[in-house]
Amino acid sequence: MGHHHGHVHQENQQEFKIAFFLNLGFAILEFAGGLWTNSLAITSDALHDLGDSLALGLAWYLEGYSQRENDGRYSYGYRRFSLLGALFSALILVGGAFLVLSQAIPRLLHPEPSNAPGMALFAVGGILANGIAALRVSRGDGLNARMATWHLLEDVLGWAAVLVISVIMLFKELPILDPLLSILITLYVFYNVLGNLRQTMALFLQAVPEDVNLPQLEADLLALADIIGLHHTHIWSLDGEHHVFSTHLVLRADATKATTLAVKCQAKELIQKLDFEHITLEIDYADESCSLAA
Repeated sequence: MGHHHGHVHQENQQEFKIAFFLNLGFAILEFAGGLWTNSLAITSDALHDLGDSLALGLAWYLEGYSQRENDGRYSYGYRRFSLLGALFSALILVGGAFLVLSQAIPRLLHPEPSNAPGMALFAVGGILANGIAALRVSRGDGLNARMATWHLLEDVLGWAAVLVISVIMLFKELPILDPLLSILITLYVFYNVLGNLRQTMALFLQAVPEDVNLPQLEADLLALADIIGLHHTHIWSLDGEHHVFSTHLVLRADATKATTLAVKCQAKELIQKLDFEHITLEIDYADESCSLAA
């Protein structure tokens, strides 16, 4: 399992690297294009892509950093640094959304003409560049890759909107479409990013991962022979993919060593079906006092 996860992280890192250079290179071209076409949508996308480049660069670095082995300082390893990349990406997206809205709303009240042919040309390039990058990053696993994919999909949607309005404006002068579609796309992306940000923050606060049913797992453990109770059960996630489990199992006071070993094996077999990265089982007996018991 460790080799498989290491291979996945290496693939994620490579995809982030490619997406970073694609995004950064095109962002530089976009700033020039925004000035040339006088398009708020293109300038907004340039700012988005610059922010995306920063987020992808952080994701690339932190994805690699998260592969380091555990040591005396980080006994669980460095996997949560990958989760940190997802948090940074979400915050950058939220900040970029407010920046675009601050520019687009005044433009609704005072529309300005744009260079429609130039907008269409840059839109096609933007869809290709960001679409390729989004496709590469979407192959990765984890919240870091998911958040980076949203960065890139946001830009694909933005360029698709630019293409639509530029084609319309080739035939009819409607400059208000430029800021209007920028606002709609930004609000759509903002809504989805908030959902991922909520999930990321929950993992930072060590909430039970959404793919784990804690009450059901406790019920399954209590259904095992010789277990008469359990307490102080905790489940949290290192990075959204690798989970940690610990609990205290209470056995009868007269349980033998053979019974204790059998219970531990049965409990671990049950828990390992959920692919936990770390499992800690503490054995208590009914006639002893545990300071952590309720």
